[in-house]
Amino acid sequence: MKKNIYLIKIIILSLFFSTNLFAGKSDIFDMGKNLFEKKEFDKSKIYFERDIVFNPMSEKSYLYLAKIFLHNENDSEEEKNLNNVLTLNPENDEAVYMLTLLKIKQTNYDEAKKLMDKFNLICESFCIKKNEIKEKFSELIPQNEKN
Repeated sequence: MKKNIYLIKIIILSLFFSTNLFAGKSDIFDMGKNLFEKKEFDKSKIYFERDIVFNPMSEKSYLYLAKIFLHNENDSEEEKNLNNVLTLNPENDEAVYMLTLLKIKQTNYDEAKKLMDKFNLICESFCIKKNEIKEKFSELIPQNEKN
């Protein structure tokens, strides 16, 4: 009987500590987001990276890292993080939008066209950005396709 009570106490304590551990992990993302909103990008980057260590499936942390790299004009890191977001959630319209703009910036017509078509299919919260993408994409269209 004492063994059962001892075992129950261990289980309860381990559940208590694991709950606190998981609560701390969600705080990491929130702290990073708060710093990002204050435009403290270098500090927020550390929190998003730490969140990814604890939760490699953290789509939001990858997206915020992409936003930081967009701000820092680091195209390769921005693209890497956007691709991670789209691997985790292929229908993340904000990531598709950002990646489309990046491909337009890189003058990658074929990729931009594919992403633009995908964006038109999945857009939810970013549908208001359709015209912006169309305008920027029209500057990229080769002359033989404009006619």
